Amino acid sequence: MESFNYISFGNWECIEGNVNRVVMGRGRMFEYTPSDTEKRLESLDSTAIAFLEKLPTFLCSETKSNQNTVSMLIKYGRISGITPGPKEVSTTFETLIDFGEVEFDNVKEAREVFGADRFQLHRTHWAVREGDAREVLDRLTKLNPALAPHLAEQDMPADDGAEIQPPPRDKKILGVADSVESFLQLLYGSPGRAKTETFFRGHSNARYELTPSLLRKWDNGDWQFMPSEDRLCKELLIAHHDEFSGDQFCFDRLVRMQHYGLPTRLLDISGNPLVALFFACSFEPDQPEIDGEVIVFQVSSELVKYYDSDTVSCLSNLSNLTYAQKNEIDLSLGKEDFNETDVAGKLLHHIRSEKGFFEGRIIPDDLGSIVCVKAKRTNTRIKSQSGAFLLFGHEATLPDAGQGGIEISRVTIREKAHILEQLDRININATTVYPSIDQTAVHLRDQHRSPRPVKTDTNAAPNNSET
Repeated sequence: MESFNYISFGNWECIEGNVNRVVMGRGRMFEYTPSDTEKRLESLDSTAIAFLEKLPTFLCSETKSNQNTVSMLIKYGRISGITPGPKEVSTTFETLIDFGEVEFDNVKEAREVFGADRFQLHRTHWAVREGDAREVLDRLTKLNPALAPHLAEQDMPADDGAEIQPPPRDKKILGVADSVESFLQLLYGSPGRAKTETFFRGHSNARYELTPSLLRKWDNGDWQFMPSEDRLCKELLIAHHDEFSGDQFCFDRLVRMQHYGLPTRLLDISGNPLVALFFACSFEPDQPEIDGEVIVFQVSSELVKYYDSDTVSCLSNLSNLTYAQKNEIDLSLGKEDFNETDVAGKLLHHIRSEKGFFEGRIIPDDLGSIVCVKAKRTNTRIKSQSGAFLLFGHEATLPDAGQGGIEISRVTIREKAHILEQLDRININATTVYPSIDQTAVHLRDQHRSPRPVKTDTNAAPNNSET
């Protein structure tokens, strides 16, 4: 088997004894799952559910430190009857092998058994991990040889000769554009929506994900930056405090950090489709044939916020919480219960540092949402790119087809060099999109460079035909 379910709970009571029904928060589904697999499964439609129910499953606790060792509860089995809800996903778990409390010499040994990173064993989540479940079972039975006969009795999920694959991705492609004219025709041919605003984003590679830099993962599903969000922000503020002294809100600081390349929970979008087309046509000199993509967002007007919105303050200040504090957030709670939690109090403290009048009534559903934010045009890049941002809340992901209030479609981009020439004729180029002196200099350098001389063969025989 090439994949297995790994379901983990910090509360050991969820694992102890006879476990029948397992319930996981929707926001924790598919963490530590390779991005492409996550995007194929996140809709949790019937095809995705059928795929998940075919996979072998490990039900585990988070690790617990003992005097000289660490331990965790581990069960192996299968799942069925997955029922997705708006906030939680439940499933029936059938135990095939109960390993009980497994003791490890150290956390590293536990990580090696499951191929997990240093954070995965300390977080409640449901992952689809790449790897052979049989190999994981073999490593576990070496730690507890008495269970080897039980392993021999178990059959892995039926193998019908075909590799188990997740369902295909649900991308709405409007068509292929190889010129500015064909691109605009595809946009005009797509029906508009009442009470929506339209935004765009360009990807130079159509395989890129709609994910803010902070929330990107390595190929195996491990986080690149997210566990260090608060440290990233604080270290940059410490090193360049004067640069941020004029920023009134946390969101303003995130915009500036994004501008300077720090990973944040913001995703740049533009109100100008030709600017997005310019970005989609970027390419490495040796890879001009890679398809680009322009993503079209039709955003419900009620999800379009301004920089001083209370919702924007709540989502932005998540960046001030530590990873451990974020792990305490439970969005399944009602508003009153949520606002009585310690982590809500910590978040409220940060919000009130910029809005002293803010009432202690954080709405959990808002905290897990994605909103479109129109920022202050405090730098020339935001002005030139008609910039706005998608601000991602706690554990928020954006499905390929969009979600409530955000509809997504795409245009595949080819013949990039030709389109860049056309855009330059209407003054869409690096100078206008990146209006800084260094980018202008680079654009002028490339525009006025003489063509490379044709290489001659110095070993060729001399030409004696002149008279």
